[in-house]
Amino acid sequence: MSLFLKTSIFLVLILLFSYLVLWRITKRKYISSGTVASAYDSWTQDKLLERLWGEHIHLGFYPPNKNIDFREAKIQFVHELVSWSGLDKLPRGSRVLDVGCGIGGSSRILANYYGFNVTGITISPAQVKRAKELTPKECKCNFKVMDALDLKFEDGAFDGVWSVEAGAHMNNKNKFADQMLRTLRPGGYLALADWNSRDLKKQPPSMLEKIVLKQLLEQWVHPKFMSIKDFSSILVANKNSSGQVIFDNWNSYTNPSWFDSIFEGIRRPNAILSLGPGALVKSIREIPTILLMDWAFKNGLMEFGVYKCRG
Repeated sequence: MSLFLKTSIFLVLILLFSYLVLWRITKRKYISSGTVASAYDSWTQDKLLERLWGEHIHLGFYPPNKNIDFREAKIQFVHELVSWSGLDKLPRGSRVLDVGCGIGGSSRILANYYGFNVTGITISPAQVKRAKELTPKECKCNFKVMDALDLKFEDGAFDGVWSVEAGAHMNNKNKFADQMLRTLRPGGYLALADWNSRDLKKQPPSMLEKIVLKQLLEQWVHPKFMSIKDFSSILVANKNSSGQVIFDNWNSYTNPSWFDSIFEGIRRPNAILSLGPGALVKSIREIPTILLMDWAFKNGLMEFGVYKCRG
């Protein structure tokens, strides 16, 4: 083996070791709702996530046998969930609550395309600030800093409630469901999508799967995952629900998002490089978690649950 090759392997191993150490010491373990707020404040303020993922900090919907851009898929996801959930049956001017609104991407589509009056809430002050900056004055959206487990709205205040990929950050899934359904008027529409684990009681995780789940929880401030069936049971049992809950697993439609989110950095390198060298380190730091997510969803350890019910 040549000296050059030996030196190259040594440097690669050093870089890999340093990277893994960085990944471990900078993990974002859930402690309280405050750690969720801090993580999203950081992601919003460094602008890296917005530069790479655009206005929509959620997975996309990829129709079968159709090529679609990463950012276009995110917009497609909003329209697909609106249609699937029946939210499009609401008349223009209806009041809709977006729980976990991020920087307002979905809220703006719901307002501009469907004519809803949208209130978006997030626990991150930085996200609210950015959502307001991105939203034109004529758009019927308003954004508030609010904990989804303690919604400051009257019972039945909204005709529709929308939530995408927020529930995985909730430590109390029962209270999460209760707050949304409490603020939904009788006959109103709930449209919800979330990251779920498979039923781990029915099919316990292997040692490898336990390690993967631990990383998925600790890297992106998730307290715990719940199966699609278990969360649907919570919705069915809630006193403010009609008791008729329909759910599905959209893994096949959303899975391409994971690799696409990595390739987005290759397609738009200036989105990262324009933010300085620190942004490049931060973007690379997220790749292991993205790859673990891709593996977990493809192998059925994780499932992308969608839910709809009436108030």
